[in-house]
This record gives sequence, structure tokens and C-alpha cells, in this order.
Amino acid sequence: MNHFYIGSKINSISVSGKNIEDAKGVIEAELQNYTLTLKERESKSEQIKASDVGLKLSSGEELNKLKDTQNPFKWVAVFFTEKDCKMNIGLSYDENLLKEKIDKLSCFSSDNVVEPKNPSFKYEDNNYVIISEVSGNKVDKDILYCYVVNSMLKGENEIDLESAGCYVKPKYNSDSKETIEVKDTLNKYVSSKITYTFGEKKETLDGSIINTWLKVDDNFQITFDEKKVMAYMDTLSKTYDTVGKTRKFVTSLGNTIYINGGDYGQSIDKDKEVRNLIKDIKEGRTITKEPEYSSKTAFPSNNGDIGTTYVEINLSKQQLWFYKDGSLIVEGDVVTGNISKNHSTRKGVFKLKYKARNAILRGADYATFVNYWMPFDGGIGIHDASWRKNFGGDIYRTDGSHGCVNSPYNVAHLIYDNIKPGTPIICY
Repeated sequence: MNHFYIGSKINSISVSGKNIEDAKGVIEAELQNYTLTLKERESKSEQIKASDVGLKLSSGEELNKLKDTQNPFKWVAVFFTEKDCKMNIGLSYDENLLKEKIDKLSCFSSDNVVEPKNPSFKYEDNNYVIISEVSGNKVDKDILYCYVVNSMLKGENEIDLESAGCYVKPKYNSDSKETIEVKDTLNKYVSSKITYTFGEKKETLDGSIINTWLKVDDNFQITFDEKKVMAYMDTLSKTYDTVGKTRKFVTSLGNTIYINGGDYGQSIDKDKEVRNLIKDIKEGRTITKEPEYSSKTAFPSNNGDIGTTYVEINLSKQQLWFYKDGSLIVEGDVVTGNISKNHSTRKGVFKLKYKARNAILRGADYATFVNYWMPFDGGIGIHDASWRKNFGGDIYRTDGSHGCVNSPYNVAHLIYDNIKPGTPIICY
């Protein structure tokens, strides 16, 4: 009548056959010696003791209530069922002490924590291989805290952190579908082979370079390092772009000169070609192509990019020559920009933008009709000048144009009839 059933346990502490006072004493004694062992990876373990967290009985009155739940006339039935023998009583602990204890566990020391890492990818022998994930030993503090509280209140003596799922896991492992897909995609990208042609010269891009542009983030998204792609395009541009670069040129008078400036030549459209290149790589293409150009020579040849069709203007001699396919079509004296008024015609190699008949040339203080208009440097161009009776000599020094190349009617006419937009105009 006054004792707990045979086999009774309260919070996993045996109170078999004991009266309330004895049961209370046994429970308090057990709690004083209570230790919760945390089993960690690499055969490590740590303990949390009742004294560390102030673990104790909440109230002795609960023992009376538990005793009252056991009908003394049914004690025999206990041998056939454990239903009424396993009971729990309220325990209390100091939350602050528990949090401090958990914070101080060795498994949370920054010196001991190894972060979990997803699998990585390494480029070797022209292919990507998977480097296995790192499991690490990082513990989820919130999960562990809940397990510790639950175990203490139940009187359990051990938590296996591995079995309890307390360790933070990598998002992916070597066998994950996502991991395999990333590896296959990377290998598709580095299988690309892009050959750029620049006349007779070629530049080939393959996986040995492409792999240095690829990155895989924590979410297994593959990205291109566009700064590196642009750096590659910069190298091509510096090597093969010709706009504004110094050119060697043999004049009609037989002199060899070096001339730079102007807008004639080829210039890679780097932004657009970076986009094109990344698209080609993503498709795993093997192709031979020219890059996208923002400016391109109209008449490339093996004899430099000027070719054999061009207009040559000697500013100091005030002479012009026009060659087509290597043959001299016309030559003559001209008048260029007025030096005394700072309207000098610019030096450089330019390209003819377009040609037009019967144009009105307008400026701040003039509007002039010309029969043949061939602009090559902004508002500067070659045209006939019916108002002039004389050409050549030193006229340009004090009575020159606003920058245009004034030509006799027949010279402008012959140039106009034979020239195409894009033809180089060489001013020196």
C-alpha cells in the first residue's frame, strides 16, 4: 500500500519497492552523482554533471502523485506489463549554467572545429575529377542543447552525437546527383576548343586555359571569372588590334615613314566577344572563327592592313594620290586645313565613312555646296572646291580649309567614282 511497484523507475532511477521517502532519497542521491556523457567523433568524449548545471528535483510532492497513480491491488499485473512502472518526475536545472557549460565544451573550441566542406573539383589530365567532401566535426549547438536537456530530464547517461544527428553535414557528397552533374558540366566546358583567326595567324583556346576561368560556389553554381576572360581578350586585342597603332608606310615619293593615329584598322569588340566566347564554351563547341569587331579593315591583305587601295595625302607637300588595286587612278595638288587658324588636317590613317553627291557643308559661319563629299575624320573629308582657282603650294598655311581636303573637280570626281566606304585615307 505504501510502496512503489516492484520494478518501478522514475526518470530511469530505480525506486523498486520503496516508499516515498526512500524513493526521494534515492533520486536525490542519484542526481548528485548524475553524469551525462557526450560521445563525439574520433573516440572523444565529454561530460556534463548535475552539479555543473544545478540539476535537482523540482518538487517532492510529485512523488506522492506518482505513487497515487499505482493501484496497490494491481501489483500482480505489474509482472506482466511495465506500463505503470516507468514514470517521469519534474526536474529543474539552471539554463544559464547549462548554456555556459555547453559553450565551454571542447567540441565548440575554434581550435578543434573542422568545418564541413562540399566535394570540390580538380582539373587534371584535361578533365575534372571529384575531390571527396570533408565531413568535419562541427556540432549544431541548438540540436545538441535540446538533446542534452531531454536526456537529463529522462535520466539518460549518454548521447552519441553521431547517431543523434548533431553534426553539421556538407550539403553534397561525392555521390550526390548534383555533384555528378557539376563534374559533367565542367568537363563539357573544358572540352571546348575555340580557334581565332587573324588573317594567316591563329590563336587557339582550350581547356588548359578555360579551366582557370571556372568557379563552383557553395550552392554548386558554376560561374565564369569574367575578369580573367576579359584579360584573355585584352591580350588578343593588344596583339591584333591595329586602330591607332604605328604603321610602316612607303610613300609615293619613295620615303619610308611611320604613322600612327586615326581610326582605320581592326578593333575587337571585347565586351561582345567575351559574351560570345562564354556562350561557345557553355555549348562545348569546337569552332574556328573571327572575333566580333567594333571596327574592321575593309581591304585586308598580306601586305599590311592598308592593302593596295588607298588615298595618300602628303600634308607638307599638299599632294594627293589615289591607288586602286595597286594602280594609280589620280593624283593632284590639294589644299588642307588652315594652319594659321588652328584648323590643321589631322595626321593618321582613317577610313572613308561614306560618300555622297551634291552635299551642303555647314559650319558656324558658312554653308557650302560641293559636288562630291567623302568624309573620313568626323566632319573632315575630301571634296571638290569650285571656289578655288589654285591648289597646292603654301596656300594651306594662311588660306587653308576648316580641315577638309579641298581638291580640284576632276580629282574629286575620279576618287568618288572609284572609292568605296572603308577605304584607308592616309594623312601624313
